[in-house]
Amino acid sequence: MGDSRRRPLAGRRSVLLGMAGLASAALAACADVGSEPGRAVPSPDQTSGSSPNTGPATPPPSIAAKSSEQAAAALAPAAPSKSAGQSTLAAAPEKAGILAEFAGRRPREWGLHVTGVVNNSQSRQVVLTFDACGGPGGSGCDEVLLQTLRRLKVPATLFLNSRWIQANPTLSAELAADPLFELANHGTSHLPLSVNGKSAYGIAGTPTAAAAYDELMGNQAVMQELSGKTPRFFRPGTAYYDEVAVEMTRRLGLLPVNFTVNGDGGATYAAATVATEVGKVVPGDIVISHFNRPAAGTAAGYARALPRLLDRGVSFGRLGDVLSP
Repeated sequence: MGDSRRRPLAGRRSVLLGMAGLASAALAACADVGSEPGRAVPSPDQTSGSSPNTGPATPPPSIAAKSSEQAAAALAPAAPSKSAGQSTLAAAPEKAGILAEFAGRRPREWGLHVTGVVNNSQSRQVVLTFDACGGPGGSGCDEVLLQTLRRLKVPATLFLNSRWIQANPTLSAELAADPLFELANHGTSHLPLSVNGKSAYGIAGTPTAAAAYDELMGNQAVMQELSGKTPRFFRPGTAYYDEVAVEMTRRLGLLPVNFTVNGDGGATYAAATVATEVGKVVPGDIVISHFNRPAAGTAAGYARALPRLLDRGVSFGRLGDVLSP
């Protein structure tokens, strides 16, 4: 890609951060609201991970009886083996030990870009990430988008929430088996990751370190049972963290990841806007979009943007291709 087509990363990042109150606010929309392109900030009752109408997320029946301690213990296999391109099962620290380690810690940061979160891969590739959030109105699948990625042979990392997996068990297994895609952890109940209940977009985050652990490890166990692999990357509901929860994420063997480019504004952007935003990417960018809302403009926008990017010589990879937890 020629220099004339690039924008300096520092300049682009300052623009992105300056727009955080506009574009990134729509991230909360992926959970439970409708797919109206113009709706950027959903109401709290529509996005809550646990509402009076829906209740908290419930793991698939096969693991529903597991406690969070059992979920962590399940990460330790009897005889792990390694193969190229495939993560092996690994033991995570016990819950009691983690809670003792993080007891009394008070966070000072809160947001999309806090200490310890990876936003740019610093690589020569662009990473496309797509969230599947689950919940009322958010458990669909954008098959057209997936078909476009497959047709163009563009790899991607898919962040799955427990609620979406529960609603789509067969499809989840198919995605886990597709080598074009890498699956990552998008939390158990799709909550902001906090140790003191900090809110984002009106959605209360996990209220304690114990709840943050369960938000991380509950879905970790679900995804391990789904694919036989230990997820390596995590992004919370709304993409908001505090730095203490980020450190806990890393201690549990997951790399906390966000983004430099908001590709679809929580599945609220029109196709033309998606194409414009995705079309701005440069090497090292991590793009966030969604594949759980087929009525959104995401698929059509990517169908326009990706051929142009490939013609420009842009190379795509998955998070696992460019980052090491």
